Amino acid sequence: MAKAATNSERITSLHYRVTGIVPDKGRLEAEASMNTKPLAMSMKMNPADQGRDGQREVRFVDEVMYVSGNAIDFEKLDGKSWFSADPAVWGRSAVDNQSYGILPRQIEGNPAVQSTILTASKDVRSIGTETIGGTRTTHYRGTVTRSGIGAARDAAAGDAARERQINSLDQFTALRIEGTLTMDLWIGDDNHTRQFRMRGDTYATRSGEGRPLELVDGEPLDLTFTFLDIDQPATIKAPPSADTAYLGAQVDETLAG
Repeated sequence: MAKAATNSERITSLHYRVTGIVPDKGRLEAEASMNTKPLAMSMKMNPADQGRDGQREVRFVDEVMYVSGNAIDFEKLDGKSWFSADPAVWGRSAVDNQSYGILPRQIEGNPAVQSTILTASKDVRSIGTETIGGTRTTHYRGTVTRSGIGAARDAAAGDAARERQINSLDQFTALRIEGTLTMDLWIGDDNHTRQFRMRGDTYATRSGEGRPLELVDGEPLDLTFTFLDIDQPATIKAPPSADTAYLGAQVDETLAG
């Protein structure tokens, strides 16, 4: 797993698929491409419980987010097909990421980084071998907690391993896991991650008039990320400016329904 984690950290571009259940959104299907230098991402997303009405395309280019799709009320965009909002950040730290609620926070992170979280587990075991996308892989499973990642960070030998655990702790925070995260990891014979699955109960925040912010039980998380192509060139561009309405941070009113 350490070799796979190191290889994941070196990924420069990635084509991947996401399926599963996210809190407050329900079933989700998405397919995306990303580059790391410069950081950019393009995703076609379908909240499956909404059918075609929920479909949208999201791009992050030069810290601007662009959104189009069936979930958008185009009458509020003067007939244009896209809207943009900034500053918008995807694929960085839990604090820095900002998609104005268009993306669930659990998929605002870089999946190549998320795939390394299991290196902090103390109970990893091999489940067997499976074929993922035509590639023979070894299937591992383990559990991770916030305190476990912190202990792995403190015990890390070397700057690279410590940095990995710092990033893992950040990604764990972004997932809003309450307690234990169960993670499955499929690693190919070439020491590249081909798929990972994350499951756990989450927490949410709640506040009211005159009441401080408090943590409450959230909904279950169950997401599977499948790496379709690794380090294959991906072209991610902003849509034509003539077909894009700039909204700044005023995003909510453009969502249909």
